Amino acid sequence: MAAVARGLADSFRVLEPFQRGSGAAPLRVADHVEDLRELVEARCGGVRPALVGSSWGAMLALAFAAAHPGRTGPLALIGCGAFDPAAHARLHASVEERLGAGLRRRLAHLPEEFPDPDQRLRAESDLILPLYSCDLITTDLELEACDARAHEETWADMVRLQEQGVYPAAFSAIHGPVLMLHGAVDPHPGRLILASLQRHIPQIEYHEWDQCGHYPWLERTVRAEFFSLLRGWLSSHLVGALRASDP
Repeated sequence: MAAVARGLADSFRVLEPFQRGSGAAPLRVADHVEDLRELVEARCGGVRPALVGSSWGAMLALAFAAAHPGRTGPLALIGCGAFDPAAHARLHASVEERLGAGLRRRLAHLPEEFPDPDQRLRAESDLILPLYSCDLITTDLELEACDARAHEETWADMVRLQEQGVYPAAFSAIHGPVLMLHGAVDPHPGRLILASLQRHIPQIEYHEWDQCGHYPWLERTVRAEFFSLLRGWLSSHLVGALRASDP
């Protein structure tokens, strides 16, 4: 999200926190929510900040807002992940359809090429990027580092919470403005994910671009419009959030 942080920093005060890595205990969604709560309390001075999240980050923004609705301003969800079996199935089917024989072979040999799981996750991310994209300005995702165990533990906990019915039902606690930005080329099925969220967040707004994948800020066709739309939406809704936080 470094490129998004830079793209918004001329108009807003932006914090781009790094998530904690793996450790002695398995990571849970609740750990990331608590870390974000501590950051908001320490750095936001009582103001309810906007949360801008991409993919897993969008899911975390929703989880945080559900747990702490009084501490949360507007939510912008970019390429949000899936919360129900139908959307998960469509995502996996879309990726399978786009995999060519050559890429399948490369992915199958990654464990031999990269015995280290962190390096392997980084290599896999680079290889599958074209499956998630349309016409990229750059293929540099600016990944600082990969923590495969943190990724696996966190995602396993999110799946568990979905299977137990915690999410997306908990999102009914969210009453502030929510914007979902999605690319039609993204294998994450935007409209299916929207439908699952709308049942609990009826105020959610949705914008989809045809020639756009999972990372709209990297897409040649929509990059400028993405930042213009996001900047304008945040500006209009943050005014209300700031006023609501005044004594």
